[in-house]
Amino acid sequence: MRIRTLTLLATLLAGVSAHAQQAKPTSIEVFPFELEDKSAGAGIIPPDEHDRRYLSESAQVAKDMLSKSGRFAVIDQPARNEQPAAPHGLRNCGGCEGKIAREHGASLALLGVVTRVNRTEHTMFIRILDAETGRPVSQGFTDLRMGANYAWPRSVKWLMTNRILR
Repeated sequence: MRIRTLTLLATLLAGVSAHAQQAKPTSIEVFPFELEDKSAGAGIIPPDEHDRRYLSESAQVAKDMLSKSGRFAVIDQPARNEQPAAPHGLRNCGGCEGKIAREHGASLALLGVVTRVNRTEHTMFIRILDAETGRPVSQGFTDLRMGANYAWPRSVKWLMTNRILR
């Protein structure tokens, strides 16, 4: 009976250890969200402090939700003064965020893009790339189009919940 109990205990501990190793979070770098302004005022009205604030909040919502899921460890990088790899941001560099994330020690790269349709409507795209291969792991798009820049963090929450973290 004692040998049977010890065998069972050893098997359970091995299973718990294997599960703990499998449950190790995947490292991910969340890049600053980008604004693509397609509104009629794009050439006249530049992004302002509100736009920058809500882009920053959007990225933070994504980071928080990834961390809270337990599946991801967010790699924080200090703000960079580097020039983007392509004009008009990372969104136009053909997936270079994967390479940058790999250089920073992350396995995955997340990029979010808000497209301003007009001052009260927007769409949002989030993609996660495998940093090694550059291939998409997950992506989501929403055209909820409800609300100005203050609604961008809510769009992130919806996309993360309904498309990215499912």
